[in-house]
Amino acid sequence: MPALNPASVHDRPSSPQPSRAGWAAVVSVTLGIFAVVTTEILPIGLLTSIGADFTVSDGMAGRMMTMPGFLAAVAAPLVTTATARFDRRLMLCAFTLLLVLSNFLAAAAPGYGLVLVSRVMVGITIGGFWSIGAGLAERLVPPESAGRATAVIFSAVPLGSVLGVPAGTLIGDLAGWRTAFTVMGVLTAGVLVMLLRLVPPLPPVRATRLSVLGGLLRTTGIRLALLLTFLVVLAHFGAYTYVTPFLERVTHAGGGTITAFLLLYGAAGVLGNWLGGAWVVRRPRTVLGLAAGLIAAATLLLPALGRWDAGAVTLLLVWGIAYGAVPVASQTWFSRAAPDAPEAASVLFTASFQATISAGALLGGVVLDRTSPSAVMLLGGGIALLVVLALGAARATEG
Repeated sequence: MPALNPASVHDRPSSPQPSRAGWAAVVSVTLGIFAVVTTEILPIGLLTSIGADFTVSDGMAGRMMTMPGFLAAVAAPLVTTATARFDRRLMLCAFTLLLVLSNFLAAAAPGYGLVLVSRVMVGITIGGFWSIGAGLAERLVPPESAGRATAVIFSAVPLGSVLGVPAGTLIGDLAGWRTAFTVMGVLTAGVLVMLLRLVPPLPPVRATRLSVLGGLLRTTGIRLALLLTFLVVLAHFGAYTYVTPFLERVTHAGGGTITAFLLLYGAAGVLGNWLGGAWVVRRPRTVLGLAAGLIAAATLLLPALGRWDAGAVTLLLVWGIAYGAVPVASQTWFSRAAPDAPEAASVLFTASFQATISAGALLGGVVLDRTSPSAVMLLGGGIALLVVLALGAARATEG
């Protein structure tokens, strides 16, 4: 199949910025993605307290995770194509402002309906900011530094994923869940100021059209990456969205203990991201398969061993290390499957990842409301095992 090239618009690219200014812009975009990811998953650690305030079930409260992902999956391709001729810096700032407003709306919401409205705003921001920001590294630093800058920008994804929940839980325990959203709004406003001051004007250079995305979907490598990303993210978020109810009802852990456990999970996730990033360049499939296997082991064992603090925290550490490697392994796989269309690959990665976060939260919520937190963990483990089996089947077919 011939190489796929993103369609061009006729604006000339801006020249790389001087080293110091360029890296300051990279840091600003990285913090923007960190704010987006952290805001998205903030409700996980606050789920039961938000549900209690609005007298909704834990499964219904899980809709706060469902809505942003589905909207982001739709927004990622639509925003990327619809804003092809707009300055990228302007779009990043517009989406960051929307994120600021969403956090403050959630903090002040008098009813659960407005909380869900704020999550709609989060979903639009995710699809737009992530898809645009992920491909900007080569425009902010000299060519020889573009690879390193891209890695820095994408480090915000696992860092936000693994640190957002314990940080939000800690603030929620100390000052209430509304304070957690307020703090996130203030921090995001600071990121907006950085983007305005440190990111240079970025007129559009390339536009990824829907036809390019359609062409990528016809390639075997992209379809396999989509399948495995769907399964592993479904397994993780189907279970992890409801880890707080599990720790409360099965482990019988108190608020302070849960916060400590989630902080340790976050630290393990940072380690997993570092280990995955070191190995993924050579073996992205192996890293993804190993991560899925460890997620399966941790979630399947939690109903039995997670009844005690020691067992729960040990398995959470394994789970954190495993999931920390997932985003970098998945993104690397997408990039390698479409080397001539990096922005298009980033859009597909964003859309598939976000849609599956929603599907996992929705599926886990339905199971939780009808059965128990232990059943949710077993469901996640079973789905994660499918990733290992799918990878084995793919290797056998290729061999």
